[in-house]
Amino acid sequence: MRQRKSKAKTSLFATVSSTIFTRVITLKTTNGIWDFLNKEYEGNERVKAMQVLNLIREFKMQRMKESETIKDYSNILLDIVNKVRLLGTDFSDSRIVQKIFEIVPEKFEATITSLENSRDVSSITLAELLSALQAQEQKRLIRQERTAEGAFQAISQNNMYKIEK
Repeated sequence: MRQRKSKAKTSLFATVSSTIFTRVITLKTTNGIWDFLNKEYEGNERVKAMQVLNLIREFKMQRMKESETIKDYSNILLDIVNKVRLLGTDFSDSRIVQKIFEIVPEKFEATITSLENSRDVSSITLAELLSALQAQEQKRLIRQERTAEGAFQAISQNNMYKIEK
């Protein structure tokens, strides 16, 4: 029994950061350490409710910047959603899908419209939506690279023509 208590205490010490470790090292029992961490970081229901409200407010206020990629933006949204879920509140993927439909920049309008016309919006999964938007984003980047390459070649040929004259 003593060995199990020591292992549990060691496990708790190993999982916390160095700043938290210095705060719990003085506690004698595993239960004491656990209760401290629980009280300190989980908080009571009122605190959790306020955290959820703040996170949902942050989720609603998120806007995608023109320079931002779909992957970056979805990571920001999913980070917020995962925090809400960790606090014990249900947050459906359909809510995230709806948010993305509402706020993506105009450059993704064709993909959004085709998805809305071809499928029932409520049945589109988050993975499907993100895949479709990322595919369009990659196509756009490839086209831009080709255009830039073509412009560079045209400038180079123009310069070579001037040199030959």
